[in-house]
Amino acid sequence: MDLAKISHHGAVNGVTGSCHELHIDTNNSILIDCGLFQGAEISPNGSHHEQMAIDFPLKSVQALVVTHVHIDHIGRIPYLLAAGFDGPVYCSKATALLLPGVLEDAVKIGFTKNRQLISKFIRHLKTMLVPLDYAEKKQLVLNKTQQTLSIKLKPAGHILGSAYIECDIRDAHAGQVQKIIFSGDLGAPYAPLLPAPKSPYG
Repeated sequence: MDLAKISHHGAVNGVTGSCHELHIDTNNSILIDCGLFQGAEISPNGSHHEQMAIDFPLKSVQALVVTHVHIDHIGRIPYLLAAGFDGPVYCSKATALLLPGVLEDAVKIGFTKNRQLISKFIRHLKTMLVPLDYAEKKQLVLNKTQQTLSIKLKPAGHILGSAYIECDIRDAHAGQVQKIIFSGDLGAPYAPLLPAPKSPYG
């Protein structure tokens, strides 16, 4: 059974620039992460990592889901908003607290030191954040479609607030369910501060 397709807009030619699009149908998709390319990596379309403009269409993108706040997973979010994305940003509660501060610092370094512009960006970003508890099932709102999509965040053990993402896509007519997992970065099993990630059921 294949209900969904995945496009990779980063972390293809290397490990940074994590940005993956889960297509539910032609009218609906979600992004998992939107990170900066680092080092000598190039984006999937062949451009050098310094060219951070969003180079894929956003018309179908209904939401962004963030695995954790390392810059190679969130650093292109300012570019994403500049390109017109205005949907919800789902993340863990700890990530929702950390994300504005990390991106504020990134904007100061990479965009502008104008305090007024930075504050405006951070205020807007905060209105988009939808913090979720681990294991909380959240059904995402999609445009007219026979599919439904729900997500769950599970502890990834990588840094505070990190999560891997369980996506359940259900076809209402066919009665089929497809589960897709996005790992993000996973922690070690014996880290001193964070519990080890647990494998998803099944």
